[in-house]
Amino acid sequence: MPLLACLGQFLVILDVSVMNVALPPLREGLGMSAAALQWVTIAYVIPFSGFMLLFGRLGDLLGQRTVFIAGMSLFTLASLGGGLAQQPWQIIAARAVQGLGSAAVAPVTLTLVSTAFSEAAARSRAIGTWAAVASAGGAVGCLVGGMLVQYLSWRSVLLINVPVGLVVLAGSLAWLSRTRPAGTAKLDVPGAMLVCAGLAATTYGISRSETLGRQAAGTLLPLAAGLVLLALFVMVEARTAAPLMPLRLFADRGLRAATVGIVPVGVMFVVMWFFLNLYAQNLLHYSPLQAGLSFLPHSLAIVVASKTAARLAQRTGTKTIIAAGLAITAAGSLWQCATMTVNGTYLAAFLLPGLVMSLGLGYAATALTSLTTSSVAAEDTGAASGINNTARQMGGALGLSVLSAVVTAHTRQDASTATPAQLAEGYGLVFLITACLFALATLVMLAMVPSRAGETPR
Repeated sequence: MPLLACLGQFLVILDVSVMNVALPPLREGLGMSAAALQWVTIAYVIPFSGFMLLFGRLGDLLGQRTVFIAGMSLFTLASLGGGLAQQPWQIIAARAVQGLGSAAVAPVTLTLVSTAFSEAAARSRAIGTWAAVASAGGAVGCLVGGMLVQYLSWRSVLLINVPVGLVVLAGSLAWLSRTRPAGTAKLDVPGAMLVCAGLAATTYGISRSETLGRQAAGTLLPLAAGLVLLALFVMVEARTAAPLMPLRLFADRGLRAATVGIVPVGVMFVVMWFFLNLYAQNLLHYSPLQAGLSFLPHSLAIVVASKTAARLAQRTGTKTIIAAGLAITAAGSLWQCATMTVNGTYLAAFLLPGLVMSLGLGYAATALTSLTTSSVAAEDTGAASGINNTARQMGGALGLSVLSAVVTAHTRQDASTATPAQLAEGYGLVFLITACLFALATLVMLAMVPSRAGETPR
């Protein structure tokens, strides 16, 4: 059961990054603008983050097996539709449906893994494996995408999900045990719609600032609407009888800290793969396969860090690993900013700073996930998993929108007409901003995370 859960999580996280390598040929094949191109990623991440809370709760009520199979079925069908897309709107729509299926799979996988082991040390190791698989999915997606695009086409990065998804579905039907539903309580569908619509409107407003300007009505109105919708979501959660995000859970200091800390981690997992891939193909002139292979060491670094984080946390404490992981990522991001030039080399401008960032992300993501699950009672694990995944993916969606707008504002033109020097400066600015973000996050976590947090589950 944990193996299937990890495989499902790997597949949906991989799909966040697997499209990155395919973006340049996809743009050419479908005639997409640079502004529309980022929505191939964002359209996946918004429903992924917006509906995870709903499906996490649905898994508690209907059973994890049912929700997992339904989500994987939807993901597989949407992958087929995306692989056959002929127009830009079709690929964006297919990616949105993929994100919806992933939203059903992701919170369920963490619940399946964390509840499969009753002993704390075994559960901690299992969560480390889950985090390693999930984290590595981002980097491996670049490698897989590069191979498929190089030898087949951009469509293959979507169509390959179909046979893999069918294998996971067959295994789920055969081996996932049925669980007794926890009840028939009402689902907070209004809450799910509000959080998803709020995130979509906010992201849309940010993306519009690239072409309309930050003061334009077309930018400010969606931003204001998004913030209002998100505020309404919090109000609904405070009043409804069966909230998607039970606000009482945030009474626990550990969960509050883990939720805040996972947001910058989510930003970096999306932004690092997205902009490093653009740097590799646009400025270092790598082929899709070369770009994908370039990320393999990053993947291995994340796996190593994720697998060793649990053992290190037992010796030094979860708080120490969280702070160290965030600080290491800040240092790697600053290094990346300093070396990202037009004439950069793979070793100095790509590999070494990328390895530092990957190690830091592996440590931080695993420790924060462990803190999330250990901070709540067993019956709230599904809701806590949804909160963790939602915060992480919301960070990715908003972070990519904001930093894409930063690059566009810095170059003052479309990426296709900007000079190499302008692109290098824009990409470097992205990593300067993330370095500052992670330095701030390190200080915040040192203040928020309780000492020896996450060592003893409730």
